[in-house]
Amino acid sequence: MNISIQGLHKKYPNGNQALKDVNLEIKEGMFGLLGPNGAGKSSLIRILVSLMKPSSGQVIVNGKDAAKNRAYVRGMLGYLPQDFSFFSNLKTYEFLDYAARLAGMSSRKKRNEAVDRLLEDVGLFDVRSRKASKLSGGMKRRLGIAQALINEPQIIIVDEPTTGLDPEERIRFRNLLARLGSKDVSIILSTHIVADISSICEHMALLNKGEIAFSGSPEELIRQAQGHVWSIYATEKEYLEINQKYEVVATVMMNEGWKITVVADEVIGYKAEPVHPNLEHAYVYFVEHTLKKVQR
Repeated sequence: MNISIQGLHKKYPNGNQALKDVNLEIKEGMFGLLGPNGAGKSSLIRILVSLMKPSSGQVIVNGKDAAKNRAYVRGMLGYLPQDFSFFSNLKTYEFLDYAARLAGMSSRKKRNEAVDRLLEDVGLFDVRSRKASKLSGGMKRRLGIAQALINEPQIIIVDEPTTGLDPEERIRFRNLLARLGSKDVSIILSTHIVADISSICEHMALLNKGEIAFSGSPEELIRQAQGHVWSIYATEKEYLEINQKYEVVATVMMNEGWKITVVADEVIGYKAEPVHPNLEHAYVYFVEHTLKKVQR
């Protein structure tokens, strides 16, 4: 499975340039699309799932132009939108059965087998007779991924899947995506939550103001922040000063003051020690120091 995004532009009638010359290669496995709200992620996703046409450029799926072969692409696609919704009067298994029929599964026996298998896979079998509207937020997202998988897709696209979930459900959902990513499928995870990318994605791209600012592995982005993340042991007075001078990514209160983690090229005037960066540190450093320097 190979998805090639070539010279993609999207300009809306109001003049908003949502995407600017986007070029990406996406293969099998987990691919993370990271960026702040308004970066253009949703526009790119809507083009990938054939809900919107680009102003120019093309998406090539297994050598076929997606715009000219929409039925082919949609036949291998599973999609969980950010605003996933369902008919509130349907039970959980009824909704999934309805999704299976929409996907072209005409055999009742095959639908029943697929519905039961997927409900088991996403941990919803015990609540299969509960109305979908009565599920918790995390359960609804898991039902969403089940409907995206009902036609055994080769491409799975999920848009902001963990927004609004509590930490336990967020971890459970990420683990579910990780299991799917171990199969022969391409999974595109669009999110503004760095932890979603760092825990499960082998490859990623950072989208900023409609442009690809970085493309590579999470480890490559982390290497760019090496030597630019610091722990500062500060007094109460210094704490206020440091928040004014540096980009703070974490604070921990200690008996005699604060332990503050900042991203900066250097720290002057305080007791600071270098810290091995994680992806969240790297993301903040890249945005604050690389992108903003380019934009000045």
